[in-house]
Amino acid sequence: MTIDIEPLRKQLGRKVEDHDVATAAPLKGMIATFDRQDKVPSEGEAIAPGWHLAYLHNYARPAALGEDGLPVESDVLPRMPFPRRMYAGSTFTFEDDIRVGDTLRRETEFTDIQLRSGSTGALIVTAQTRRIFTPRGLAVVEVASTVFREEVKAGAQSGVPVRDAAPTDVPWRRTIKAGPVMLFRYSALTFNPHRIHYDRTYCIESEGYSGLVVHGPFAQQCIFDLLRDSMPGRKIKTLAIRARAPLFDTAPFDVIGRPTEDGNGAELWTVTPQGTVAAQATATLA
Repeated sequence: MTIDIEPLRKQLGRKVEDHDVATAAPLKGMIATFDRQDKVPSEGEAIAPGWHLAYLHNYARPAALGEDGLPVESDVLPRMPFPRRMYAGSTFTFEDDIRVGDTLRRETEFTDIQLRSGSTGALIVTAQTRRIFTPRGLAVVEVASTVFREEVKAGAQSGVPVRDAAPTDVPWRRTIKAGPVMLFRYSALTFNPHRIHYDRTYCIESEGYSGLVVHGPFAQQCIFDLLRDSMPGRKIKTLAIRARAPLFDTAPFDVIGRPTEDGNGAELWTVTPQGTVAAQATATLA
């Protein structure tokens, strides 16, 4: 199958603007879903890193959704020639806090597209740049990457890349048991209709996975939480995450990390049950 992405490249620069209000209610859901001991922020208090995903959802109507539950295209991303999609990573820059009660404005722009060949076949990797503003100015810049893959033939298994072994000599380690209820609650909190996270029959029979797929942003939040718990009192300036392999609800996974030698940053990983890297991240701290 020959893929020409030049017509898609001409769509770069597509942009949309969304608005919301940072309320406290979905933050209660974040705390409950991840079984945190955090206090729910009051009016005017900052929300935790990563919790901004509780706001500014994509409210596509049913007619716009594909078989996988996600929109087949949007005002930002054009329709892709490959039907399957996965989180590929994100890079965050935190310029200011988002506080409960803030009015939010987000600009989302289609900023990159690449055709690649991986161990599981041809891939299209896209990037969307999201800028979130509060009344005080720019708060968060996120460059979110999504990978689109070819359809899996009926009855076939989805190719899962095998990555390098994760480090073992790390001071920070946490085990996450992401069962179906936990994944469903996160889907609801983030208004994520992707069926690979809650529809086991679809996930196994149509996409060839061994179980429900842990959301990339779910694992991303686990990284945020381990970092802020391990370095209390420090502000996260940047966090860059690259996904390497999926995680499933069929077994617990670990989140691990260590500070950099100068103490102004950190390296973190999510780890498959086989001890290999599922995602790797680097952070800088204030």
